[in-house]
Amino acid sequence: MTTFDTAVVIGRFQPFHKGHATLLNTALSRAHRVVVVLGSAHRARDAKNPFTWEERAAMIGLALNEADRARVSYLPVRDLYDDKRWQAAVSAGVAERSGSATEKIALVGFNKDASSYYLGLFPTWEYIAAPREHEVDATDLRRVMFEGEDEDATSALLASLTHPKIHHYLRGWLRQSFVAGLRAEHASIVHYKRAWKSAPFEPIFVTVDAVVKAAGHVLLVQRGGDMGKGLWALPGGFLEPRERLLQSAIRELREETGLATLTVTLEAALKDVAVFDHPDRSQRGRTLTHAHFFDLGSTRLPEVAGADDAALAQWVPVEVLAGMEEQIFEDHFAVLDRFLGIRT
Repeated sequence: MTTFDTAVVIGRFQPFHKGHATLLNTALSRAHRVVVVLGSAHRARDAKNPFTWEERAAMIGLALNEADRARVSYLPVRDLYDDKRWQAAVSAGVAERSGSATEKIALVGFNKDASSYYLGLFPTWEYIAAPREHEVDATDLRRVMFEGEDEDATSALLASLTHPKIHHYLRGWLRQSFVAGLRAEHASIVHYKRAWKSAPFEPIFVTVDAVVKAAGHVLLVQRGGDMGKGLWALPGGFLEPRERLLQSAIRELREETGLATLTVTLEAALKDVAVFDHPDRSQRGRTLTHAHFFDLGSTRLPEVAGADDAALAQWVPVEVLAGMEEQIFEDHFAVLDRFLGIRT
């Protein structure tokens, strides 16, 4: 059996359960060192990604003995919604943690379903298929965490599916104040999906968003509903049946921010339009958004006020956006980055 210099394990681990432990143990048995890639890092908490990458690294560490803990390092990677950029970020991060450019690297994984396609993005690494020893899914664990009304029953279920030390960690984590908001968001998503369950086919939603720049600022709204409550987002919403996309973007912009800029002025300020269609960009389901970038130039900042679904509307300096990444809703940071080059 080949022993590798480095083995790579990729996942979101939300939370880390016994099935994930099988992947990690397989990697530890086949390589001198292991790099755990923590996906969906550097983003706001939500019902699908409730744990920060630091919390997930801490959980994994709890499941390891001291010797194995020293052999494992962690690589947090953002959701870039672009397979080439994401693959490059993972490859570069693993290379930094490897001993040399010539060492043997293995990718340890379990091909669960179509969502495991990323395992095929690293053809230069040898693939090791780990056995599936536990029928457990992180989605089911989150359902237990957010839907369980009886604390003892919830605790018992978590205990059967996670390492004892991680179970203890989760019990404490679930008592934190922000968890109530995650429960409410989870309930809202369940209700939303249930309303579409009788549709003859899985729905695909079409939305619009507006990126409005003026005098070195960008216009953001603070969400007021259960989904992403309190997070910053782009003004936007669903396309109505008789609307054109630009017309819809301007309507949503006005409804949520009160921006009184003339339509003709906004149309003249439109610089770019881009479609964001990653299958996992929204918890509601498959949602394609058409983001419209308006640049009003160096004009005085127009007055705005949050309305409709927005609790607050505010002009935010572009220079501070990089520090707000973990306060921004779903993929809206990636949308901002596409037009404003925040990370460059």
